Amino acid sequence: MPEKFSKWVACWGNATSITDRKEATYAKDLTLRYPIRACFSGSKLRFHFSNLTGTESVQISEAYVAKSAQSLDAAQSSTTSEKPASISAYSPCAITFGGRASATIPAGEEILSDEIAFDVTAGEDVSLYFADFTQMNAGTAITGPLSGGKYSYGNFAKSATLPDDLTRKTNWIYFLNTIDIFTEEKNFALVCFGDSITAQDWPDYLTLRCAREGFNNVAIIRRAVSGTRILREYSCITYAAYGLKGATRFPIEMNVAGARTVIVQHGINDIIHPVGVEVNKFRPWSDMPTADDLINGVRSLYITHARKLGLKIYSGTLLPIYGWRTYNENRDIIRTAFNEWLRTAPDFDGCVDFDKAVRGHDDPKAFAAGFDSGDHLHPSAKAYEAMAECVPEELLQ
Repeated sequence: MPEKFSKWVACWGNATSITDRKEATYAKDLTLRYPIRACFSGSKLRFHFSNLTGTESVQISEAYVAKSAQSLDAAQSSTTSEKPASISAYSPCAITFGGRASATIPAGEEILSDEIAFDVTAGEDVSLYFADFTQMNAGTAITGPLSGGKYSYGNFAKSATLPDDLTRKTNWIYFLNTIDIFTEEKNFALVCFGDSITAQDWPDYLTLRCAREGFNNVAIIRRAVSGTRILREYSCITYAAYGLKGATRFPIEMNVAGARTVIVQHGINDIIHPVGVEVNKFRPWSDMPTADDLINGVRSLYITHARKLGLKIYSGTLLPIYGWRTYNENRDIIRTAFNEWLRTAPDFDGCVDFDKAVRGHDDPKAFAAGFDSGDHLHPSAKAYEAMAECVPEELLQ
């Protein structure tokens, strides 16, 4: 009988960027736990860890993967054990590196774990423990109904539950970059590349849509960082968390096993950020692009590299910005011209018209009623669902 599982496919992934430089930039004696939702089954896992934007090496003291307590409760609801099923059946499996339980991620680098035999059939938890002082400078913030994690003070990496009094939720994903699953040939990954719009909810809603509509062979991989631009990046700690520019990000973030297609929805920050040095010394007018600048950037940085990798590439139009604090007519002219190219350029395999899905019918410069989060830049939850719904089925089949 032929082997059922035959190739590696990324089943979970996020970008790695510079974390927001608040007062505390180091942690010690810290456990991180992230819930992972695998949409298809497999026999092995491997884990990518990234310290891409760190300036010091990071030591992972321990790392584990386990069936989540929630999934164990659901699978074993009929247990007669005195302990809840999630506690009695919780069995963490060590993630190793060259056979060792701990690993060092050098500054500016990424590492890959050993291949871990693991029956992937339900939700999993990944837990990381950092015993010594650790520079928390490599990660990204994400939101959505499937996203987020927890951190605890102390070593609870092997515990089924985390102590309430020492635990808080977090939307920052540190160091854990991508998880690959050894799975069937028919399964594949779809990459969503962008900025805060993509770092927020619509990729999660797309995952939920896939489950609801029976598209069970595609994993949605998010590569998004809030504030990033195609053509520029900041060199000050005030805006460091806005991350790397597209020229740097794209080649690194397209390292996705089993990927077939990438949706690129990027460029709005290039348009809305410049305000002039008299207003903000880090945001000069010289950073303001033309529509042609954005077009040439996407062609040279994204399309060319995607083709080298054999990926299909779909454009994603930019959303309305009417009412945003730096809105003016010239910015919207640039957005509109860029969107027209994204819709019609033969360079792409197709277009996902996010703008059309969320804009108003009477005033297409603004969000439709109920689709504005309130800041006139980011969509509401309802609008993020509409974005997920407008992704063509051909990308999910």
